[in-house]
Amino acid sequence: MDVLNLEQVNFIRKENYLLKEIQWSVKKGQHWALLGLNGAGKSLLLQLITGNLWASSGQVQVFGETFGQTSIPEINKRIGWVSLALQVRLKNEVAEKIVLSGKFASIGLYQTYEEADLQVARDLLTTLDSSSLIGKKYPQLSQGERQIVLIARALMANPELLILDEPCTGLDLFAREELLKKIEQLTHTPDAPTILLVTHHTEEILPFITHVALLRDGEFVQQGKRTQVLQPEILSDFYKQTVEVRPYGEQRYLVLPAD
Repeated sequence: MDVLNLEQVNFIRKENYLLKEIQWSVKKGQHWALLGLNGAGKSLLLQLITGNLWASSGQVQVFGETFGQTSIPEINKRIGWVSLALQVRLKNEVAEKIVLSGKFASIGLYQTYEEADLQVARDLLTTLDSSSLIGKKYPQLSQGERQIVLIARALMANPELLILDEPCTGLDLFAREELLKKIEQLTHTPDAPTILLVTHHTEEILPFITHVALLRDGEFVQQGKRTQVLQPEILSDFYKQTVEVRPYGEQRYLVLPAD
């Protein structure tokens, strides 16, 4: 079964194509990186996948369910989404309660819960090697620690698809590497979700990412297996200028403007 299947999807606003002829299939067992510069249409594409926006034309299927013929809220219960936009809405609450709120897809805890539910939230933080965050209030956490809490929150509902929308934004080098390591660890857990990593930076594409899609000006320039896409000639065409691709750790690549 395809996790995602988009066929000839367009999104038009004021007669302008913001997304054009999107053809994309993500299968279970794959992990994808969506790479693009500012204004490429990455956020729009995520909004279409989660049903927050509606395609102007074409067909969007998630988990085999066709939008327009299924319940979007039920689909979204199966998707975890980590975004910086969520941080500004979170309150002065301890980390494990923010994680627990993911079970109810709420900002804040307003529902009745059992101590066992709270223990599951603590266990999730422990699984992510972040038990030290238990009992700490969100404003006290570093940016990297906040992202870990948001990832644990997204995992609280056992999602089948985990969308990480530029999770490394605002992190220093060491915090970024620590976060990426923990994201990679998720792929080794039982019933690991399909991961969709949205980024500006090729060096954030770790070896567990099996496929890469390059989005520019609302269109896919290239998509396929990571080893085939992360090539100098393809990336030079994508960025519209000659780039140099350098090794960056094990099976990772740093892209720089060519001299």
